[in-house]
Amino acid sequence: MKKEIINNASNLFLQYGCKNVTMDDIANEMSISKKTIYTHFKNKTDLVRAGVFKIFKDVNSIVSKVQKNNSNPIISLYEIKKVAFQFLNKDNESQRYQLQKYYPKIFAEITKKEFETMLVNFENNLKEGIKMGFFRKSINPEFLSRIYINGLQGVRNIELFPPKSFKILHLLESYIDYHLRAIVTKKGLAFLEKNKLRIKDEN
Repeated sequence: MKKEIINNASNLFLQYGCKNVTMDDIANEMSISKKTIYTHFKNKTDLVRAGVFKIFKDVNSIVSKVQKNNSNPIISLYEIKKVAFQFLNKDNESQRYQLQKYYPKIFAEITKKEFETMLVNFENNLKEGIKMGFFRKSINPEFLSRIYINGLQGVRNIELFPPKSFKILHLLESYIDYHLRAIVTKKGLAFLEKNKLRIKDEN
């Protein structure tokens, strides 16, 4: 039952944001009583934490599969973007804003966890790109992976990029393009230009 509550709550949090979803909403969605929920979670904050980390685990699992199935580091970045887009509710990221505003401790926890996980993923991506000749040998993967993550967090900041004026899909695509053009070799640039339209169509 605890697992079912987390699954249902996380889905509602993704759709409407953790602030907007009440314990009554979750109980009604599952056709159970609030008392049942409180048997497993001492309060809403406890459930929000469980839901947020469940979403993180799901996203990380999908990203790991994407990287395993895509040996090309350029294609891999666009495939990861597709996963991120699916979990950002397409047109906005108000859910993340609500988490940051109303549950700052949980936000800090998940942001740290995201950083640690993404750091490993993007360092590996850069190293693979160097090995394959797509990225310049002179780049520093340890430094650039941190710059890349910092930039991703920046484009997801709705105060910097209000959803009414900036679409998250366009922001992600523009940032990846900006990132790649700064580090690719002639071989990497040729591949990017040749496959750019195909990559965007598929994503």
